[in-house]
Amino acid sequence: MTTSTLGLIAGLLLTIAITTGGLLGLLLAVVLGTVGYLVGGHVDGEVDVRAMMRGRRE
Repeated sequence: MTTSTLGLIAGLLLTIAITTGGLLGLLLAVVLGTVGYLVGGHVDGEVDVRAMMRGRRE
């Protein structure tokens, strides 16, 4: 799947979330989508979540 296709699907799902759940549904969809993206990126090796959580301590 291309990035534009994934963006289209994400936009449609967010539209459904805002029409059915209102503002709270939209915010929940955005938060869960972000978490899902980070978990998927971490599994694929594209995103280093541990480095993001650690911050600049090192």
